[in-house]
Amino acid sequence: MNLTVTFISKNKRFRRTMSVRSIVSLTVLSSLFVLISSRSTDSSVEDLARVKIAQNVLAAEQQEVESLKAATSEQVKALTQQLSVMQGMLDNIDAKTLVLAKAIGIDEQSIMDFGLASDTVARQLEQEEQRLLTPIDKLGRELTHKAQQLAALERLVTGHHIDSQVSLSGRPIETGWLSSYYGIRKDPFTGEPAMHSGLDFAGETGDDVVATAAGIVTWSGERYGYGNLIEIEHGDGLVTRYGHNQTLLVKKGDLVTKGQAIALMGSTGRSTGAHVHYEVIKAGKKVDPLSYVYKK
Repeated sequence: MNLTVTFISKNKRFRRTMSVRSIVSLTVLSSLFVLISSRSTDSSVEDLARVKIAQNVLAAEQQEVESLKAATSEQVKALTQQLSVMQGMLDNIDAKTLVLAKAIGIDEQSIMDFGLASDTVARQLEQEEQRLLTPIDKLGRELTHKAQQLAALERLVTGHHIDSQVSLSGRPIETGWLSSYYGIRKDPFTGEPAMHSGLDFAGETGDDVVATAAGIVTWSGERYGYGNLIEIEHGDGLVTRYGHNQTLLVKKGDLVTKGQAIALMGSTGRSTGAHVHYEVIKAGKKVDPLSYVYKK
């Protein structure tokens, strides 16, 4: 089946006949070109939009915390003013009581001890104010921290230093040495040949363990065999693991930057000495991290 297009003007006459198959092929090729050329931009725009939505939600939560803090402060202020009025009344009563006590011969010190009770009430109210406001202040600080994390994530999404931050490279330690390679080796506990699915970097207990690329912490806690483990997702199917730590410095959900200290070296789990067991997982499979360690 063919399709004929005719164009007629005052000076020219143009006629073109094309098969339906040719028209469909041209349409498909044009669509693919548009899709390929806009793919990376659309992905970045979508990621940035998600970050902006999260930032808007966080800003709303911060506003609610500030409103709650302001409302609580107003309530405490109202109670303080009411106490001030009551304090004035108590002072007036104390003065009259003191006059009457002297008139009938009651010890003045006993009356003074009675007056101290009103001061105790004032101090208790101040303590109650701190008790109410402290959790709100803590929540506000946590929200501020999350806002800073989102800002860092936005910088990564928009491409600020993205090449150096996201590129997986370098050692997971600042000081120490490579003590065991990836592959089949003698198991230190059984003496039998066994697969070692990462690299071991030895050092001193308490040495910094650092992230080898920016990413999101997806595990921070104890795991069988690994001891205290940190797992970080870097995108594009790349995940790194840092095992046998003494202390964990980040928690699940934290955004970390390249070179940031995420743990302190230890010997927890299935370990014979202070070191970090470093793994790289690509598309769900453990691979030899050595090429990433020496990557420029």
